[in-house]
Amino acid sequence: MKKLLPWLVSLLLAITLIVVAAAFFWNSLFGDKKSGNPELAAKEAAGSVQLEPISADEMVKVTSELIDISTNLADTDYVVKISFSFQFENEKTKDEFEKLKENQIKPIVNRALWVMSPEDMKGTKGKDQLTAGLINAINEVMTEGKLLKVGIKGFVMTPI
Repeated sequence: MKKLLPWLVSLLLAITLIVVAAAFFWNSLFGDKKSGNPELAAKEAAGSVQLEPISADEMVKVTSELIDISTNLADTDYVVKISFSFQFENEKTKDEFEKLKENQIKPIVNRALWVMSPEDMKGTKGKDQLTAGLINAINEVMTEGKLLKVGIKGFVMTPI
């Protein structure tokens, strides 16, 4: 019996390790695929906030702009000049955004544009992915509330 106990413990440990590894790989292969889709992640991030119709005066109070960002795309032969509008859930969130705009938000926007190809930017699907990605990235930085909506106000793409 004394010689059988170490073998039994080793066997149970090996089986447990195999089950844990199998569960991990099963989850990574067949698990939740929503995290790979930035549009769904953006909808989830803003989903907890109820969007109610607001007046034009209220819209002005909770909206901020980022105007004329010029940068290269992933294909450095193209330059894009783009302007955004950002709608927040409250004025406190907008004020926080204004403080972070130059030092944290602009680099996030630039990084998002640097990975986009000119083909992505030609259609609405690529622009929708860009705005969804911006919502996700900016909401990670915000502490006072959530960014609800990003709109593209102006867009010019030109080859160099």
